Amino acid sequence: MPQMFPLATMSYEDHWELLVQLDEELLKGGVILSEWCRFIVREADTAYCAGAHLASILISVSGIETYLRSEYSRTGNERLVELIHQAPIDNALKVDLHILRKYRNKWVHIDVPWDDEDLIQHPENTEQKLEEMAFFAARTLRRVIYENQWL
Repeated sequence: MPQMFPLATMSYEDHWELLVQLDEELLKGGVILSEWCRFIVREADTAYCAGAHLASILISVSGIETYLRSEYSRTGNERLVELIHQAPIDNALKVDLHILRKYRNKWVHIDVPWDDEDLIQHPENTEQKLEEMAFFAARTLRRVIYENQWL
C-alpha cells in the first residue's frame, strides 16, 4: 500500500531526491531495459518530479506494462492483468501491481463523470491521494524493472 508522508510541500529537487533514494534502495546490480521502457520510465520520473501526479501514475503503469511485455509476453496481445498473472514475479509485487492497475483504471475509465461533488468540494483530498499513489507508482515501477538484476 502507498507510503504516507507529507509530499505536498516537496520541491522538484526533493522529488528527484526521493527517486534517487528509491534507486539506491532497490537497484543493487544492473538491468537491461528496452529503449521504449527506458524512455517511458524517464517520462514517468519527469512527470512525478514536476508534480503531474496523475500523469506520472498513468505513465508508470505504461512503463510496467512495457517491461512485463518485453520480458514475459507469450503472444504480444495480453492485457496488463494477464501479463501480471503470468509473470514469474513475487506475489507481493503482483498484489501491488493490481492495486496500482485498479487505481489507474478508475482514472482512465471514469464511469460517472458528473459524480464530481467531492472533487469540487474537497480537491485537496484527491490531490493528496494522487500524490501518494504517484510515489507508490514510482516505487512499484522500480520494483518491476529491477526485479531481474544481474550483479
